[in-house]
Amino acid sequence: MKTIASISIFLAGFGVAIATAMAMPNAVSPTKQPLRLAQANNSEPAATVKTDGSSTVYPITKAIAEEFKTTEAGQNAQMLVNFSGTSAGFKKFCAGETDISDASRPIRTDEMEACNNNKIRYIELPVAYDALTIAVNPQNTWAKDITVAELKKMWEPVAEGKITNWQQIRSAWSDRPLKLYGAGKDSGTFDYFTEAVVGKARASRQDYTASENDDELVAGISKDPNALGYFGFAYYEANQNKLKALAVDSGRGAVSPSRQAVEKAQYEPLSRPLFIYVNARSAQLKPTVRRFVDFYIQRAPTLVSSVGYIPLPAEGYRLTYIYFNRGKVGTVFEGKSQIGLTIGQLLRRQAKF
Repeated sequence: MKTIASISIFLAGFGVAIATAMAMPNAVSPTKQPLRLAQANNSEPAATVKTDGSSTVYPITKAIAEEFKTTEAGQNAQMLVNFSGTSAGFKKFCAGETDISDASRPIRTDEMEACNNNKIRYIELPVAYDALTIAVNPQNTWAKDITVAELKKMWEPVAEGKITNWQQIRSAWSDRPLKLYGAGKDSGTFDYFTEAVVGKARASRQDYTASENDDELVAGISKDPNALGYFGFAYYEANQNKLKALAVDSGRGAVSPSRQAVEKAQYEPLSRPLFIYVNARSAQLKPTVRRFVDFYIQRAPTLVSSVGYIPLPAEGYRLTYIYFNRGKVGTVFEGKSQIGLTIGQLLRRQAKF
């Protein structure tokens, strides 16, 4: 299916004023329990905003939803913020069940078709960058870095039942069992990691501990000296006392995950953009959805950092704000992930949208 053509929809009332004199929020730990923010006690009818999708993006949306509830624009909003994985989130979104879908990868062709069949038009908004992190237990004293080729040897389908020992990956490593933890099949992180490392999306060995809940992966690795797993950078940063991150070598030397490495396009191929997708009809007909997304874009530069991700440059948020308020629907990603897309490359795509 061809990419849904980008068309402009006039969204009435998008010039909503948002209060900008706000205090710097405290850092928010990315603990993922579905968020049910209390409805304000006033005479206006409740306004509900339904969000689901990526567990990676969840901490950002959760933090922004909590702060939105403290504003005049959001005091009467009922925020239903959940996570079920990017793929599961898109199923709900394209069925018209949610207003906003968090995504750790761009929308796929089959999801675009599902949305189109249900007449769901979406506005694609990049909101942050992530350094997908390879983590081991702190008791692991033998591994400090790992190559992309070694990750492939661990995770490719033919490794199932055969690559079961650390020393099989690198001869200098310990002769100990290899226990793997990673994203479940409904996760956009699973799609991105398999394509970036194995070379084909969704191609992976199956004999590993899988979950769409990154907190479960963190807990498993932190208790298992023989473990290796992968998840979004925020979950590593919030649990550095329980985990050790491996530097990744894609052929130009080993680089540890960090904001600076992503900004300088050095952490490849595991740096990636993060998104929210907004139902254009919800934005048109539900003032609270409009206000929340406007607020999201304005607060993202600060709150993205507070939960452990990498903000876009100011120009990125400016373009995102313009496209949302113009109702620019569609995608610039042709239905597939863009492996190793740098912040600069993303901005150039946005500028041409």
